[in-house]
Amino acid sequence: MSATSSSSSLSTFAALWRLKPFIRPIFGRLIGGAASALAAAVIALMIPIVLEQIVKGLGDVSGAHLNGGVIGLIIAGAFGVLALALGEAAMVWLRRWFVLTPATEVEYRMRAELYSRLQNLPVAFHDRWQSGQLLSRMMQDLSLIRRWIAFGLILLVVNILTIIIGALLLFRWHWMLGAIFIATGIPLWIAGYLFEKRYGTLARRSQDQAGDLATSVEESVHGIRVLKAFGRGKHALTRFSRQAETLRETELGKARAVGQIWFWLDLMPQLAFGLSLITGIWLISTGAINVAELFAFFAMATVLRWPIESIGFLFSFMLDARTATDRVFDIYRETNTITDPEKPVHLAEPRGALAFEGARFRYQDAGPSERDLLDGIDLVLEPGETMALVGLTGSGKTTLTTLPARLYDVTGGRVTLDGVDIRDFELAELRRHIAMAFEDATLFSASVRENVLLGRADLDLHSEEADRVLREALDVAQAGFADSLPDGLETIIGEEGLSLSGGQRQRLALARAVAAAPKVLVLDDPLSALDVDTEALVEEALRHVLAETTALIVAHRPSTVALADRVALLEKGRITAVGKHSDLLRTSAHYRHVISSLEAEEAARTGTIPIITEAVAEAHRASATASADETAVPADEASATEEEVQA
Repeated sequence: MSATSSSSSLSTFAALWRLKPFIRPIFGRLIGGAASALAAAVIALMIPIVLEQIVKGLGDVSGAHLNGGVIGLIIAGAFGVLALALGEAAMVWLRRWFVLTPATEVEYRMRAELYSRLQNLPVAFHDRWQSGQLLSRMMQDLSLIRRWIAFGLILLVVNILTIIIGALLLFRWHWMLGAIFIATGIPLWIAGYLFEKRYGTLARRSQDQAGDLATSVEESVHGIRVLKAFGRGKHALTRFSRQAETLRETELGKARAVGQIWFWLDLMPQLAFGLSLITGIWLISTGAINVAELFAFFAMATVLRWPIESIGFLFSFMLDARTATDRVFDIYRETNTITDPEKPVHLAEPRGALAFEGARFRYQDAGPSERDLLDGIDLVLEPGETMALVGLTGSGKTTLTTLPARLYDVTGGRVTLDGVDIRDFELAELRRHIAMAFEDATLFSASVRENVLLGRADLDLHSEEADRVLREALDVAQAGFADSLPDGLETIIGEEGLSLSGGQRQRLALARAVAAAPKVLVLDDPLSALDVDTEALVEEALRHVLAETTALIVAHRPSTVALADRVALLEKGRITAVGKHSDLLRTSAHYRHVISSLEAEEAARTGTIPIITEAVAEAHRASATASADETAVPADEASATEEEVQA
């Protein structure tokens, strides 16, 4: 899903004013930079006045003093202009010194704040937002804001002031010349107003499309194996080309809008020069002004030409910065619904009793007529107990495993740890007590050591204690292959661990969960990519680890069920049966169907013969002799299940 949104209804000034908290620490430096830039502009405006005095002085020199007077005026004028030029250059250097480094500090603070928010926002937020959109905001938009603060903001303010001061100085020589300059500037303001409306929309569209394009690149890079395996590289290229062409058309629209404003910015100064020249010649003929004054007027107008022409560029720069600010604040405005309580509860010695009490859950985008995905879960895990969770695809198993660590919050009921609602714990403490391992193992671009000890912030990574914890976790996960990697445990794993096999990634992810030493361990089929022999070794090692740890294990294969003390059957969002594996085989037809399905899938995966069929058949024979008021399965239902199993 694209996380685009419409442009903010705030004015450009109000939208950019939201940057105030980040700019406040460097506000003094920005004022210094603006003052330096304004001083440079005022010095530049003084040069025409000096030139006027030189030309006027040359006109006053006559007779025998002509040659000496000319040389003296030229030398004096040259030194005067040189001094002003050096002063202007010094002010420009001072402006850069004032603002460049502080602007990078603003970018750093905004990037750190944005990253912190991305880490704190719930998983539901990341489900809705494309990673490319987040990446473009984190990198491109913040970089653009930094450049605008350091360059665009100051020059826009200073150049506007320069134009105002210069326009007033033009009246110094004759009001008619100044009036022409002001009158020809009116169309520029009208064009600028229309430009803002059009360019602002295009700028937002362009930056959103750039985010979508970044998402496509990221997806194609991460999915390169799939694209190559299915020969869909050309398909991906076609899709990318369409998106790139759409972005290109938007950029061309921006270029046309900028071209139109530049048309007026080029035309009106030229028109002003022409009208001023005609008017100036006429004024000289009437004696209203002299040649020196007309010369100074055009010198002043020339100095003002760049500030006038730069307004279009700076204005589009400001609108780009405003759009970037809107996009960044789209994330800042997101509400974090999973937060620490005001008065958190602390457990000195947690026992690991985990309970779901009427727990309900539905995703935000679920329709009003849709039932809850988890529809009133009641399940109790005693301290140290291992509970297997089984159910057909879509029953809500994986969703249920996300609730204990508050990756999602229940939308009804509650989840408790040692009788305390998990929402009453600080998140950091809760996630010290509860660790997870997912079927889709995610590793980071870091060393094996750093990946496995990710959940042990309390340890020095290179201490003896860390070495002991690391080694024990790797032994449990049967991840001894890490020692044979090029740099052993210090080997840097590639992005998302794609340089490793699926089984190797799963074993390191399992080792990470074990190393966290939690009181509750939630495992979402963490052994699915392992071969039969390795799985058996891991399960044997896990039995010792789970002896003192409460564990909730999603089972997608019968062998995983063997780890459990009890089994919970999840059916259409509800727990419909809890008990020992053998008891559920005897009493629950749906459980037999689920186990048979798991066995069939396992047999298809490994090429072995299902071994559970006879157990199911025996369970049917036992249930057929049970009394009617017991929980035995009706004969017709049992027969149907036998036929399913045999099929």
